[in-house]
Amino acid sequence: MTTITLDPVHEEPLHVRGVPLSRVVGVELRKMFDTRAGFWLMASIVIFALVSTVATIAFAPESDLTFYTFSAAIGFPMTVILPIIAILAITGEWSQRTGLTTFTLVPHRMRVILAKVIASLIVGVASMLIALVFGVAGNLIGPAITGTDRVWDVSLVHFLEIVLGSLISLLLGTTLGILFRSSPVALVAYFVISFLVPTVLGLLAANEPGFRDLQRWVDLNLAQSFLFDGTISGAQWAQLAVATTLWLVLPALLGLRLVARSEVK
Repeated sequence: MTTITLDPVHEEPLHVRGVPLSRVVGVELRKMFDTRAGFWLMASIVIFALVSTVATIAFAPESDLTFYTFSAAIGFPMTVILPIIAILAITGEWSQRTGLTTFTLVPHRMRVILAKVIASLIVGVASMLIALVFGVAGNLIGPAITGTDRVWDVSLVHFLEIVLGSLISLLLGTTLGILFRSSPVALVAYFVISFLVPTVLGLLAANEPGFRDLQRWVDLNLAQSFLFDGTISGAQWAQLAVATTLWLVLPALLGLRLVARSEVK
């Protein structure tokens, strides 16, 4: 935002001062925690990580008590919670009717959206670090209880690929929030894209041999799964790039155009 102070007599600008992006990001981070719903949504990241770790130790076969098993158990709820956080962060200005205040204080809408995206990514990376801590703790405690050997079967590269896969899920929520600017609509769209669309595409590939090769290029869930498996190849990186462009980049560009042209009430 640009703040202009006027001369009280001649009403001429004396100086211009901009609000740093870091301050806007800080405000957006606080807004994500300020409400009771936001606080418990953030707390659920730690709660689900703890529950997943304990459940893995209690119920997983002894041979499966590896670092990858703990990472997968903790990572699944993360891929569901993080997009919800991103959606609520983006759509809050419209669903809670605070947009008029926010965009008056910071008139450049793209600056506000950028700050929301950065704040969501910060939360996403912090969540992955929390998952790493619980995964390490689980892999230390679980084998100690069962008397089995510890297996560290996730390399640094594989962990970074898991982080990237989780951030893609988060950015999908961000994209849908920008596109629809309505929490209920964006949440429904996210669950449809994440769970219904892959099922439909899988059935289509099973019944239409000609679609099997195409599925790898248009199914974001399939292309993303190779990141979590740690088996992604050069061709699969290309397929992930195409699917990400189709489901994230193009809808985000359309959404940003709609945000710039929409009326704020």
